[in-house]
Amino acid sequence: MRRFLQKRSEKTGLPPGSLVHVGERKLEKAQISVIDFDGTRYQEFSPTDIEESFPFKDTSTVTWININGLHETDVIDKIGRHFGFHPLLLEDILNTGGRPKTEDFGEYIFVVLKMLYQEEDGGEILSEQISLIFGESYVITFQESVGDVFDPIRSRIKNNKGRIRKERSDYIAYIIIDAIVDNYFNVLEDIAGYIEDTEEVLLAKPDAETLQTIHGLKNDILFLRKSIWPLREIINVLARGENQLVREPTRIYFRDIYDHTVQIMDTLDTFRDIISGMLDTYLSSMSNRMNEVMKVLTIFASIFIPLTFMAGVYGMNFEYMPELTWPWAYPALLVLMLGVGITMVVMFKRKKWF
Repeated sequence: MRRFLQKRSEKTGLPPGSLVHVGERKLEKAQISVIDFDGTRYQEFSPTDIEESFPFKDTSTVTWININGLHETDVIDKIGRHFGFHPLLLEDILNTGGRPKTEDFGEYIFVVLKMLYQEEDGGEILSEQISLIFGESYVITFQESVGDVFDPIRSRIKNNKGRIRKERSDYIAYIIIDAIVDNYFNVLEDIAGYIEDTEEVLLAKPDAETLQTIHGLKNDILFLRKSIWPLREIINVLARGENQLVREPTRIYFRDIYDHTVQIMDTLDTFRDIISGMLDTYLSSMSNRMNEVMKVLTIFASIFIPLTFMAGVYGMNFEYMPELTWPWAYPALLVLMLGVGITMVVMFKRKKWF
């Protein structure tokens, strides 16, 4: 449940807009990178102080500022003051357990997304909050740690591949969001593989570990739905909103992302139904296995009931029992008991009880 809830005790009682980092500290020091470009020029550097990026606020070029590490609240505060961001926006950036959303502030648009990736060897699905702000000539992204899915974008900008260097900030925001959404498909493909493997084990020989795997997959699907479900509303606002920052040619691309989000949610719903069916199959398999065990025990009990009855009768300590004085009484009784047992086994087999 730690993935669904995060502690907010440090913010209790503080006024709105208070800059308090809510989440895990993943870096020792915040890392800043700046990429400034247009159709003919390209510049990339890593400033040691956030103030070195301030001159790129209002330029004819497009600037992408990326900040890794949210625990240094003074960095967030400085950039917020210089670019004129609302204090509540800065608070949302620092709250890494927030719900994905988008807000239109007129001169800039704020978007919160979840970047998902899975640990190696089928480990836990992890989530990192990505906050994105874009204005007329800049795009600013805030990440919790180093490492993302944006390296292909940086390579395209650097090598001037395609139309990316000729576009404005809204297009850069689009390709960043598109990279995050495309990575969701990679996570879904991994989960689909684990579901198929679990189904094979479930049909072959399920055990307690199989049940744990099914519950783990169920929790992963719930976590993915929580992270991805609000994305449709976000993309719909960007595709159909009235803010002039998102130009009409770019809205077509956002509508394409919207189709992708619908496909992702349909896939998640399918996975959820499959996993629910797997849980029912597991319970039915365990019930059938228990029924087989009980059937075998019942057959053995049925065979030994008449044998126990005969042994009990001749085990009574009565003095006048004629059979007790007959020399062949003991072997005759054993033969009779054996005959009764064989007869019952043949009868059960003819009735196909085993």
